[in-house]
Amino acid sequence: MADLRLPSLNRVLMAGRLTRDPELRYTPSGTAVCNLRLASSRRYKDKSGEWQDDSTFVNVVTWSKTAENCGEYLKKGSAVLVEGRLQSRSWETEDGQKRSVVEINALRVEFLDRIGASTSGEPAEDSVGEQSADGEDIPF
Repeated sequence: MADLRLPSLNRVLMAGRLTRDPELRYTPSGTAVCNLRLASSRRYKDKSGEWQDDSTFVNVVTWSKTAENCGEYLKKGSAVLVEGRLQSRSWETEDGQKRSVVEINALRVEFLDRIGASTSGEPAEDSVGEQSADGEDIPF
């Protein structure tokens, strides 16, 4: 049993909406880093048949060009799909208390809203309807 070797796998996919505006900053060496707070919900029926909502909130960290894009194009309420790995960090506060956090270190962030679209689900004023290859409007 001691010789059992487990594969190294640490991959997360999570879709949701941002709970606040992205926080873009730069390290002393000039590397962009952006912190996001993502909320993801699931809906289920409880034992009595009533619908319940269960939300999960997760911190996300992005780096370099991805961080700059997130800081420029995302805002509170934006829908995103995040792919990355879980990481844990710990530190000590100025008053000596130990803190720790588990967060997603994002490898990829896909924007699910159209650029310029409102978060209420309405299309942006400057958005154009999609067309098929033969020029006909797509009915959906």
